[in-house]
Order: sequence, then C-alpha cells, then structure tokens
Amino acid sequence: MSAEYFSAGSSDYARYRPRYPEDWFDWLAAQCAERSLAWDCACGSGQATEELARRFEKVIATDASADQLQNAPLLPNVEWRLASGEASGLDAGSVDVVTVAQALHWLDLPRFWQECYRVLKPEGIIAVWGYGIASLIHPSTNQIFQDFYHGVVGEYWPKERRIVEEGYAGIDFPFQEIPVSAFEMMQSWDVEHLAWILLELVRHGSLLQGNGLRSDPGVEGKTEQRTWLRSHRNPLAVLRKSRPSVPCGTKRRRR
Repeated sequence: MSAEYFSAGSSDYARYRPRYPEDWFDWLAAQCAERSLAWDCACGSGQATEELARRFEKVIATDASADQLQNAPLLPNVEWRLASGEASGLDAGSVDVVTVAQALHWLDLPRFWQECYRVLKPEGIIAVWGYGIASLIHPSTNQIFQDFYHGVVGEYWPKERRIVEEGYAGIDFPFQEIPVSAFEMMQSWDVEHLAWILLELVRHGSLLQGNGLRSDPGVEGKTEQRTWLRSHRNPLAVLRKSRPSVPCGTKRRRR
C-alpha cells in the first residue's frame, strides 16, 4: 500500500485515531526479557509509540508516510524514522520487541518476517494487534453505524481490511505463539469524533472522495455516547515469539 494512502488528513488521524488499552502495554512489556529498545513498525502518528516510550528505554518508530510522522509527538526517548517495515535500517540483533498496531495487513509479509528475524535479539518478541468493527453502546446510534459500515461502504473495502476484520486468522505466522489474555478497547466519542470515523470509512472504502458526508439525524444530539471497540479476535492481540520455528520463507505444513 502506498504511503500516500495514509498521508491525507494525517493531523486528524493523530487526533481521532483510537487508543489502545494501557494494561495491554503493561502486559506486553512484562513479556520482554529486556526493555532497552522497541521498534514500532508502521507507527503512524504514534498512538502505540507513546505507550511504548513509557515502558522502554528507547523506541525507534518507523512509518512510510512523512506526513504521519510530522504529526507525531516529540518524545525524549523516541527516534522517528521515515522507513518501511521491510527495510527498517535498524541494527541486526538490537531489538527487544517489534510491534505492529493495526497495520500488519499493509506489509509485504515475507519481507517483513525476514526483517524481524534480522533485527530481533535471540529472546526478543514480535507483537501484532488490531481492532475490529466498533460497537456503539447506544442502540439507535449503533444501528446507524453498522448500517453505514456494512451496507454503504462494505462492498468497497480493500482486501487488506478484510484481513484485519478476520483477526489475521488467515495469516501464516512463522513464529511460536505466546498465550495472551483477553484485552478490550473502550473509547468515549462525541458527534465530532464519530463523524470523523464515518468520513474515514468513506475514504478507506474508496467512495465519494471530496464530496463530504452529512451527519445523520439519528446521530445528532448524542454528544457523549460511550463507545466500545471490541477486539476482532479474542484476545485483542496476536503475539508470537521472536524466532521462527522454520526459516522465514519456508512453507510450513498445517496439521
């Protein structure tokens, strides 16, 4: 996927993008043998990076979009780099954890696995995670949202979006799995926030670009609806141990 796909509206992206639960990052950090260096791949404007920076001595955050990186926060222990997930530029054997939040489906996976294998320490780990379709607590608002998501833009989603909706179930990870507890995301959205989410669905669904989107009357006035973003796989994260059970690029036989 071209970096320009995520460059438009990058300042709003930084403002409205959902945040991941703090207890997830606490749990993730506890799994690491060391906390010297984290690589946040495809970091966007740094939603996951900020949390990693609170738990690791240094974070190198990379993204292929310069516009996204320009909207990232200045943090003393974070180095922001314009780089792809397949060619990070990191030193070999230097990384304690590789993270990919809501972006694995955009990467060239065979090349990315090779890069992970190259940069990770022997006891390092790779953690990838994402979230599925939002479920709004208010029934009428949720019905509007679901109808729009499935009925209006559903058929226009790129195939990569289908992968994340399925919780990466169809991806063959060449890593040993670590059991993960269940985590859940909860956000509080007002109408402005929800409107941005709907506009993002239009843009990412390749629909009516530049035509705008009128607020639905059924949403108006509901300014503080509690919003749950449920994991699209239970648990929220898919976590794998660092070293592949077979060399990257080798086809594994499924049992």
